[in-house]
Amino acid sequence: MARDSSTPAAPAGKPAKVKKTRWYHQVWQAYQMTRKNDPAVTWIVLAAFFGIVVVGLVIGLLIGHWLYVLLLSLPFAFLGALFLLARRAETAAYTQIEGQPGASRAALGTIRRGWTFSEEPVAVEPRTKDLVFRGVGRPGVVLIGEGPAPRIGKLLEQERKRTARVISGAPITLIQVGDGEGQVTLRKLPRAVQKLKPQLTKQEVAEVSKRLTALGGVKMPVPKGVDPMRARPDRKGMRGR
Repeated sequence: MARDSSTPAAPAGKPAKVKKTRWYHQVWQAYQMTRKNDPAVTWIVLAAFFGIVVVGLVIGLLIGHWLYVLLLSLPFAFLGALFLLARRAETAAYTQIEGQPGASRAALGTIRRGWTFSEEPVAVEPRTKDLVFRGVGRPGVVLIGEGPAPRIGKLLEQERKRTARVISGAPITLIQVGDGEGQVTLRKLPRAVQKLKPQLTKQEVAEVSKRLTALGGVKMPVPKGVDPMRARPDRKGMRGR
């Protein structure tokens, strides 16, 4: 009987291996996204790279070891250009989602650890579409409101009272997102949340999260999260792992 020469199928029940995205693919994706909103990014990044190389060359000529210093300047030039691209990518990403409902939740997605945020808003004003999102961490509960200052304050206060009934005195912080007086801009929102000082233990955070789960949220579409860090290289990927 002839032997089937076709490639054997993967064993049943064995999950397919997920191919990792290399850091240079992430850099290219970030560059393409940034270029759509910031056409000058190409020249800015190139200027940063060659500017550092030229500085290294000048220093090398002054000390009499131009080749050594030139080679030494190349990785610094690459890192400098990459850092600048990451910053421009961050700005472009925020520009893309600014003004969309749920933009604050997308921005909060850049916080890597220490906080848990509701995927859906916990309060919505149906007429104006103002939103409130909730996060839980060691600083307590944070309520983030999207909307003009004269309106969102009332919705935040209503949600604060509703939340306070079930969390037994845990701290509650209110943050308004926007460009009005007393509000936090979208780009500065993650930093404003991370600056809050821890006041709860991990066990208390778990208990607060458990109690808040019963409050639920409101189903509605939220824009994709901002990920400006994708422009930074993965060191494991650079080593081929």
